[in-house]
Order: sequence, then structure tokens, then C-alpha cells
Amino acid sequence: MKVRKIIQASVLASSLVLSPLAQAIQAKAPASQSAIATNAPVLQVTAAQNAQAVADHNAGQLSLFDPGEVLLGYQKRWIADESPLKIAEKSRRTGITWAEACDAVLCASTRRQDGGCNHFYVGSNKEMAREFIEAAAMWARVFNKAGSEIQEELFVDDGQEGKEILTFVVHFASGYKIQALSSNPSNLRGMQGNVTIDEAAFHERLAEVLKAALALTMWGSKVRLISTHNGIENLFNQLVQDSRAGKKRYSIHTITLDDACRDGLYQRICQTRKLSWSMEKEIEWKEGLLKDTATEEDALEEYFCVPKAGAGIYLKRTLIERAMVKDHSIPIVRFTAPKDFELLSDADRQRIVSEWLENNVQFLLEQLPANCRHVFGEDFARKGDLSVFVPLTIRPNLTKRVPFVVEISNGTYEAQRQILMYIMERLPRFTGAAFDSTGNGGYLAETARLKFGTEMVDCVMLSQAWYREWMPKLKAEFDDGFIEIPRHQDILDDLCKIQLKNGVPQIEKGSGKGTDGQQRHGDFAVALAMAVRASWMEGGEIDFTSITALTQNKDSPSEMQSSSGCW
Repeated sequence: MKVRKIIQASVLASSLVLSPLAQAIQAKAPASQSAIATNAPVLQVTAAQNAQAVADHNAGQLSLFDPGEVLLGYQKRWIADESPLKIAEKSRRTGITWAEACDAVLCASTRRQDGGCNHFYVGSNKEMAREFIEAAAMWARVFNKAGSEIQEELFVDDGQEGKEILTFVVHFASGYKIQALSSNPSNLRGMQGNVTIDEAAFHERLAEVLKAALALTMWGSKVRLISTHNGIENLFNQLVQDSRAGKKRYSIHTITLDDACRDGLYQRICQTRKLSWSMEKEIEWKEGLLKDTATEEDALEEYFCVPKAGAGIYLKRTLIERAMVKDHSIPIVRFTAPKDFELLSDADRQRIVSEWLENNVQFLLEQLPANCRHVFGEDFARKGDLSVFVPLTIRPNLTKRVPFVVEISNGTYEAQRQILMYIMERLPRFTGAAFDSTGNGGYLAETARLKFGTEMVDCVMLSQAWYREWMPKLKAEFDDGFIEIPRHQDILDDLCKIQLKNGVPQIEKGSGKGTDGQQRHGDFAVALAMAVRASWMEGGEIDFTSITALTQNKDSPSEMQSSSGCW
């Protein structure tokens, strides 16, 4: 079904007819999905292979602008995503709703046995409803689907006579329809089909509309929210943030003006208006849009998916202090390279580091619970700020505890590598690590990846996109009370360095000083965020079982399995 959808959406822009390939597929396509599998064994792939194929397709072909196709890359990715719940936070006028109309037609025109269903569109006003239905009718003609002309029907609003309203409908030979409803939540009750809530952030009763729509998912229907932002406290933004934090299961698509232009939006505008395109003209066009808005905040919200009033401290101090252990049972150990450390021989430097590890870290590692998974996060600095290593214990109930923190001041690359490997190789049930690989941090990240493998180590290039995705998950641990951290003023100050800037949580620029006078720059906050990111990784567990243990348990397979560290 997904393969047919994507091919059918490859439409020639000039004439709005199916491409020859799409025509051939449509002409030869069997009536049912099972027939497709029978006649085309090449499509018999596992779920994992299909997911990887879609990911590869998205990363490559779907991002390339093709003047011979109507749908742009981000529109194709939106249609290809068959998640039951998905959200598009978008720039103005990027055509996501138009693409959604395409998907609605492909579904409503499909027979029930092949996965078809009704599609209901809920906009914030009548003009939006009419525009969506007109787009759906256009796609029906393009795909040569047996759809009726746009019809106007009376719909009894709220189930009460005297409250009749006009709705727009397109019927299909499949028996299904695409219908635009008002934003009254009661209109969805008793219905069954997919639901699109357009400009969701501007619905006065979004919570009630969503409540009615989500009930339809019990029988397999899907819900889509599409909108530009309308303030940081808006329910739409809360859903986006909760989804990024893993609290909600919506699939998030972010389409900023830059994202859309990268996939060819302005090139399509030039093509439609019969203008010549150049990068200089595109830059000038974007700058004009931004200058024309009343304020910079308005521009960021309208075109770059940044909700307004997004400034200030990200993590409340009360939440941070609640997560700090009261018994001071989580130590912070510091390695400070002695004077002229770099001038010593390799052997002397290694000896100094080894002695420090044996005296300060070894007994901490020995105390780690062997029945818990462990992950690792790192923030790198060579001079000035600190390198911070944060292991993270994940208990069976999924709560998390930082067992200890290692801070390194002015350590050479090799000294940091030695400390890093010593810790990571001894973490019980080690399942993943995330590293700040920006700049010189790439050395340690690459060393760890070569040692433990790409599935176990994520080399992170810090960016706004990364902060936007992973800081909400860090915040969720504090909000839910699922994490324990050291009780120390430096830890508090580092976490308070996470600031909301233009709606994106990120580390505030500029360094400060810790209680010991050492320069700091939110180092623990970044390392902890990396550790939380690593906790989401699905790399294979690394553990060790001695031959002696296996021999002792050779007559008891169940005991041998439980002692070997395998799930």
C-alpha cells in the first residue's frame, strides 16, 4: 500500500497527470494487497527491512527537488508516515494540508478489504474546509479515482434540529467519503475514519476535538494534527513537547521555512510563477518574508516553528533539587592534571592516571548493581571548561540514578581516553553511550565507537535540532521524578544553564565558575542529556561471564542463562 501511495503521488507538475511509471503500476495493480504480494515477491520484506528502506528513501530521493513531480520531499515523507498519530509543526504556506488531501483521497478511494476508510477534515473556519475539499477533488481527478463532484450537505450540528450547518463532501465508488466538519467536538462522535485537525493550535476547543477524534483510533483510524504554532502555553505545543519527551506517541514532522526551501519550496514557487530561480533570489525572498513580519518573535513562530514567549529557565529549581539525593550518596570525583603533565613521558602519564583510577573510581564501579543496565554520557573539553563523564544506572522499574560523576580538568586526550575506557569497560550490562563529538570531542567519540561499535555509541554534533529533540526527554525525567543526581551547587548551576531561547532549550552562552573557581559551562547538563539520550538506544547488552561460572552451572541451564547477563 505504501509503495503504491508514493508512486501514485509522483505526478507530473506541468499537466497534473500520472507519470508513465505510476500509470503502469496503477493499470497492473491487483485489487487487493494480498494479490500484490503474490505477483511481486520483491515486495515481500520484513518490517525492519521496510522501515530501513523507507528511511533510506527519505534521506535520499525524497529530499531532492524534481521539477517533474508535484509533491516535495517533506510532503512525500508526511504521506509515507503511516503512524496512527502524527503531528506537523510547520511554517506557513508549505503545502502540508495539500499533501494531506492527497493522502485522504488515496485512502477514501480504496476498498474496505484493502484498508480504505472515511476521512474527516476539521478546520478552524469554513474557508479552510472548502479549500481542503477542493484539493481532495483535484487529487481524485488526477488519480482517476471514481469520486463525485464536491457536494454540499446539511449536517445537524450537535445533534439538534435547527442547528443545521453546510458541509462539503466528496463521495467515492468505494463507498467512503471525505467530509469537512465544523470544529464542534460532538460532530466526530458516531463517526468512523481518519481525522485531520488543521491549524490545531488555533482551535478554541482543541482538547475536546482531540478527545473525540482519538476515540476513533480504537478501531484503527488515524489522527493527524497540522498547525503553525500559537504560543508556548498552547496545547498544540504541549503535545509536541510531550511527544519529543516520549510521553506521547505522536510522530513529529517539523517543517520550517528553511526545511521546506531545502526540499525545493521556493524552486516550486518559481516554477509555478514562471520565474528563474537562483540561490541569491531565494535568500532575498526569505529575508523579505522575515522583515515583513511585525516582530522577530512573530517571524520565528510563523516560519521557524518557534512558539512565542519562549525564553527563560528550562528546568525549575524545585524539580532539580527534588532529584538531588538528600544523603549525598552520589560522589563527584575530579581528575586535575598536575603541572607540566604534558611534558611527562607516556609511561608516567599512564601511571598517574592508573593510580588515580584505582584510588578514586575502581571502588565506585564495583558498587554498581549488576542486575541493572548502564549507559554513559559525556561532555568534552580540553582546556578551560571541564570534561564530564556521567554513567547512568537504569533500574528494572526504569527509574534512573547517576551513581557518580567524573570531572576532568586540563586532561590530555590520551588521559581522557584512558579514564573513559576504564569506566565504560566496567559498566555492568552496558547498552549505549552518547558523546559530544563537536570539534575536538570527536576524538573520544570516535575512539569509543571503534571500540564498542556504531550501534552502541552515538557521536552527537550539538545543534538546535538535537536540543529540540532530546532536551524534552531530559526534562521529562525531572518532571516525573524518575531520576536521581548528586546534591551539589555546581550541578544545580549547570542544569540552570539550560535556557529556553526562541522556544528551543539549549545551553546558555558564556562560561561561569564553579564553587572551586574552575571554569564551567553547563558541562554536567550536557553530559546528563547525553546519558538520557543513550538510555533510548537499543544496542546489544555487553556483559561478562567467566568460564568458571559456566562450568559451575552446566547442569542447570536456567541458572546459567540468568547469570550470563542475557535477557
